[in-house]
Amino acid sequence: MRNILIIDDDEQMRNLLCRAMEYAGFEVEAAADGRKGLRLFEENSYDLVITDLIMPEQEGMETITFLRKNHPDVKIIAISGGGRIGPETYLPAALELGANAAFAKPFPIDELINTVKELLNVT
Repeated sequence: MRNILIIDDDEQMRNLLCRAMEYAGFEVEAAADGRKGLRLFEENSYDLVITDLIMPEQEGMETITFLRKNHPDVKIIAISGGGRIGPETYLPAALELGANAAFAKPFPIDELINTVKELLNVT
């Protein structure tokens, strides 16, 4: 079974993503910020990380940069509502840093699940 780490400071979004990924058949763990997420990542093995981009403690851009440098094979999906600037600025930057896919909040959960399955080669 494939393992997914979800990093998002919004508790409702984090819970929604966890339930959706579990329903799709994945093992899931979650963290409320990038620092906690990277600590989990270093302690466990994950095939894919879904990370929000705007969070306290450590933002998603830093998380993506660290993961890409130290774990180049992990698949990464960036998600963002964009905050004051808007997702049209953050999401392309996340892709440039090495995210495999990016979604602007709100997004259809089935599209996210399909992208996760494609990235992990799961049918």
